[in-house]
Amino acid sequence: MQTDFIIDLLHQVKEFESSDTYKPNCKVDDFRMWLNDKKYSDESPTKLFKNEEHQVSFTENEICKQILLLGRYSKLMIRKGLADFPDLANEEFTYLYRLKDEPFLTKIQLIERNGHEKQTGTQIIKRLLEAGFLEEKNDEDDKRSKRLNLTQKGEKTFHESVKNVNLTSSILSGKLTEKEKTELLRILKKLNEFHSHIYTDYKGETIEKIIEIFGLK
Repeated sequence: MQTDFIIDLLHQVKEFESSDTYKPNCKVDDFRMWLNDKKYSDESPTKLFKNEEHQVSFTENEICKQILLLGRYSKLMIRKGLADFPDLANEEFTYLYRLKDEPFLTKIQLIERNGHEKQTGTQIIKRLLEAGFLEEKNDEDDKRSKRLNLTQKGEKTFHESVKNVNLTSSILSGKLTEKEKTELLRILKKLNEFHSHIYTDYKGETIEKIIEIFGLK
């Protein structure tokens, strides 16, 4: 085995031991996963496509990658945080919390507030109704429509789960400073307002049409 390889490996081990990932009881698999994550984070779309004839925007593709990764990490953490509330762990809690904030929404209003497709939202509402967290009432102005609200059981579950949701939120915010959290929140709201506009008014349009409408290229 070449000496340079061993020296390089020792440098990598030292870097691993200095990282936030390292714990005293770490095993070889932890080191391997850290190496994989490090390699992945060091790559960029520009490098990945260096042998292809494609124009790549590093910043925009990196934003896309980070958003997707955060979405996956957050789902995992939410399931952990709501382990004591299995009926809420698959995004059901967002529906419960939205109705606590805005009572008596229609099904469509509640689904749209959560940015879901109709079929996905309908299934979530169905599960919450079957679990006894929600109740339906006829809309006084439109007899064809029904409005949703929390039941006593839903109210009780909401209050019991608040602590768990707060703990999960604190983990999802990571080690950002208060200033960083405020700035991140501002940017995320701005980005979500943009996508909410597309979701509400241009959901049926193609990617090319959306780019044309908003002058993105």
